[in-house]
Amino acid sequence: MSSIATPPDTQDSGDATGAGAHWHALERLYAAAPINRLFTSRLTITGEGRSRIVFTVTPETFHAAGAAHGTIYFKMLDDAAFYAANTLVTDRFLLTTSFNLLFSRPLRGGEIVAEGRWVSGRRRVLVAEARLVDEEGEEVARGTGTFMRSHIPLSGLPGYATPADGPG
Repeated sequence: MSSIATPPDTQDSGDATGAGAHWHALERLYAAAPINRLFTSRLTITGEGRSRIVFTVTPETFHAAGAAHGTIYFKMLDDAAFYAANTLVTDRFLLTTSFNLLFSRPLRGGEIVAEGRWVSGRRRVLVAEARLVDEEGEEVARGTGTFMRSHIPLSGLPGYATPADGPG
């Protein structure tokens, strides 16, 4: 990853308020998204401006030549970058306005990690990047996205509500 701009190295201390509560709510929001029934994966917010998604590439995601279709690359890179950026926005859902991909190696299967990192912006537009790392620790793809605040409140989305707020 590039070293353009790095957020403070803040770690979740496990508290149920503030940043920790927001990060856990983002993890629940991700888990509640219907698309993740098709692409089984697990999101962990690892700090302010950082996310990690672990997923397994299986033959169900292969194209005709026997490697993962670009759909899985895009989905996981976009999600990792998106959630890294949304750690900095506590009131609104972000929308992807552009995303650039670089494919460097085919994925033929196994456990893959998508690492997302916020790069810049905190107000209306945020930039974040992500990379996919295979089981051997090799980067197989990377992407950079631009995200903007929507008019959709996070608090109204299924899954985002904290346990104290009720079902979610």
